[in-house]
Amino acid sequence: MRAAALIAALRRGERPPAEAVRGFAAGLADGSVSDAQAGAFAMAVCLNGLGEAGRVALTEGMRDSGDRLAWSLPGPVLDKHSTGGVGDCVSLLLAPALAACGVYVPMISGRGLGHTGGTLDKLEAVPGLSTQVDEGRLREITRDIGCAIVGATGRIAPADKRLYAIRDVTGTVDSIDLITASILSKKLAAGLEGLVLDVKVGSGAFMKTEDEARALAQALVSTANGAGCPTAAFLTDMDQPLAPALGNATEMAVIMRVLSGERHVAPRLHDLTVSLGGRLLALAGGAEGEGEEKIAHAIASGAALERFARMLHALGGPSDMAENWQAHLPRAAVIREAKAESDGHLAAIDGEALGRAVVGLGGGRKVESDVIDPAVGLTGVARLGAKLSAGDPLLTIHARDAAEAEEAERAVRAAMTLGAAPDLSDLVRERIDP
Repeated sequence: MRAAALIAALRRGERPPAEAVRGFAAGLADGSVSDAQAGAFAMAVCLNGLGEAGRVALTEGMRDSGDRLAWSLPGPVLDKHSTGGVGDCVSLLLAPALAACGVYVPMISGRGLGHTGGTLDKLEAVPGLSTQVDEGRLREITRDIGCAIVGATGRIAPADKRLYAIRDVTGTVDSIDLITASILSKKLAAGLEGLVLDVKVGSGAFMKTEDEARALAQALVSTANGAGCPTAAFLTDMDQPLAPALGNATEMAVIMRVLSGERHVAPRLHDLTVSLGGRLLALAGGAEGEGEEKIAHAIASGAALERFARMLHALGGPSDMAENWQAHLPRAAVIREAKAESDGHLAAIDGEALGRAVVGLGGGRKVESDVIDPAVGLTGVARLGAKLSAGDPLLTIHARDAAEAEEAERAVRAAMTLGAAPDLSDLVRERIDP
């Protein structure tokens, strides 16, 4: 089926053959599909959807449009993906914990854009470290250490890269079918044998309601399994930051402390990592519940720290990060507390506003070309529901200068509401199984 015929069928609400959708994805990669056709396709999908079979076909077609990794390793190849939130640095904790459990994790991650931070940006707060490696180096690090968190090359899912750019300028980003195919095409190109998805819901997430998050999670799970990758998902709470820090070096410091045995520093981050890792190990054939114990032990024993430090060094970071990380992470010039001005419980946190405050400090991007300052951010963010008195710290601001710190303080005060004690949601709100 030619591109024009496929678009016309979608516009009429028809479900075209899977092979036609795969062929369209191939045309995105090789240039035989024009920008105008790609935009019309995206709009037709936004209006009428692809259906489950079409969504699987688009995912497979974009996955197959570039390089696909294949592995021959003495353990399962697994990964996780988060839909994005604030203070969400699970990947940095989970990948080395899985590696310490005998799992191989070739994690292709992204950079921050908008109010959410990027895993690659957090890693690159470490001096000398670069996440841009070629396929040979990715394979070497994954084989030797068990985990490699890196950026995608231009040869991974090029059809998705092209369609995503066109969606961005044609107002067609907001489509569950297109979001699903975009996320999964890149992940599945890594040759995974299992995947767990962390779909965020709440004030700091892109999906603000449970209905929106559930619809996306169900589409992701059914599509990934339809494409041959055992996959499950969690709906998780993002009405407050997952870790008590937002930023790049600031979140890396939390990760290093938790890996060094200080679980109390970020209990929600630790517990969600254990839950996600346990579900992944179960997908790989482990007993239900057993995996959580293995992940928790890998963190508590220091085995995950050893893997993480080796991975950082393999990517160009210092050789002594496990013992001396505080000396290597950059520090901001101005560090000061924002304090509560009245008594009350922390009744609400606008997570998106906190994320945008970090962007305003220079810790994130307004446009893709922005250069990040790795040292700035927020730490010590008070927990939702905490009882505070006037003068108690809400959080600590790390800024380049006093003027930026003052601007950030105004923003974070507006984002944090004191009042009656709120009803707190469970960290894991729902599980979506295959």
